[in-house]
Amino acid sequence: MRTARRYLAREIYRSTTVVLVALVGLFMFFALIEGLDKVGERLTLLNLFYLQALDLPNHLYELLPIGLLIGAVLALAGLAQRNELTILRASGVSGLKLLGALWLITIPLVLGAYILSEYITPAAELKGSESRLALLGRTDGGRLSSGYWFKETDPQGGTRIINIQQLTGQGQVRGIVLYEFRPDDTLLDYVQADSGQFEQGRLILHGLTETHIQPQSASALADARVPKAPITEVIHLENRDIPTSLTPERLIARILTPERMAITDLLDYIQYLKKNHLQTDRQQIALWRKIAYPFTLLVMMTIATPIGFMQTRRGGVGPKVFLGIILGVGFFMLNQLALNAGMLGDWPPWATALVPSLVGLVLALTALMAMEHRHPLSLWLRQRRLEQSPT
Repeated sequence: MRTARRYLAREIYRSTTVVLVALVGLFMFFALIEGLDKVGERLTLLNLFYLQALDLPNHLYELLPIGLLIGAVLALAGLAQRNELTILRASGVSGLKLLGALWLITIPLVLGAYILSEYITPAAELKGSESRLALLGRTDGGRLSSGYWFKETDPQGGTRIINIQQLTGQGQVRGIVLYEFRPDDTLLDYVQADSGQFEQGRLILHGLTETHIQPQSASALADARVPKAPITEVIHLENRDIPTSLTPERLIARILTPERMAITDLLDYIQYLKKNHLQTDRQQIALWRKIAYPFTLLVMMTIATPIGFMQTRRGGVGPKVFLGIILGVGFFMLNQLALNAGMLGDWPPWATALVPSLVGLVLALTALMAMEHRHPLSLWLRQRRLEQSPT
């Protein structure tokens, strides 16, 4: 069986590689066409190729499940067409035993996907975000029209809200506005700064104007009388250090989609959001989807197995590959539907991430078991009809 498993692995890896090269090339071509309208003085054509190259690991990570499904179907269909699967089955290898061998073949792909997800993709995404900030002055997501917003608790028990107009990479920011509230939610300080730097648990502001609001301001305004002392004080400073829980990594996490972050970064960002009483649903779903990703590859191989076993009188490999493409697209749509339904219906994160894979696994195993027992069932029905027919 070891020799047969090596042969199956070689065929599946080769077919999957060809399919992935075609799919990734197609997606990058369309992305390149879409990005041509951004080419100008700041963004050259060479810069655009560089940004597209940084998106390559993310495309590979997203397309690997569908590429594995189509590649496995293509390889198994070719083996079935050459009667090699028939010989393997005739030698005593059952469908479930063959499925176990295919799962073992998938393990190296799972390990490669883990390295791609935890190390290569986050590094490329981080570099791509910093490059887009430098070349375009913005990133693809995470920014409102008013800028980037952060909320945290200060050491005195109050609340600090930070608005940043522009992230320039390496923890450097521009156009900063701080709203500092007392523990009773009254406004303490309103700070505007030209630029700043996040480093070692501090936010270093440069060129700032600080408006300090006195505690008696609310009562003075309520009395509708001219206060004896000013209720606000405006201070101009060159620099000011503010202790903060924000880090350059958390700044980047704010502008990245959660699915493109490493699991360790996601856990750190979820902890930061929970500590500051912010919503974490999207991040938790992304965390569970990344945890379930290896299981998704096994499901893809399971779906490909009964398709490869199908007997087609005409057309050979073509109908099987077409069916594999339809199932791959259907699985992708089911995954997106579960994500949107889970967000709207407030499903548990694990259910949102695992339901599509569990549905695909159950259907694939059911089809495989039906095909496994098809011939014994047909023989039993034929024998029953012979017994019941008059002699």
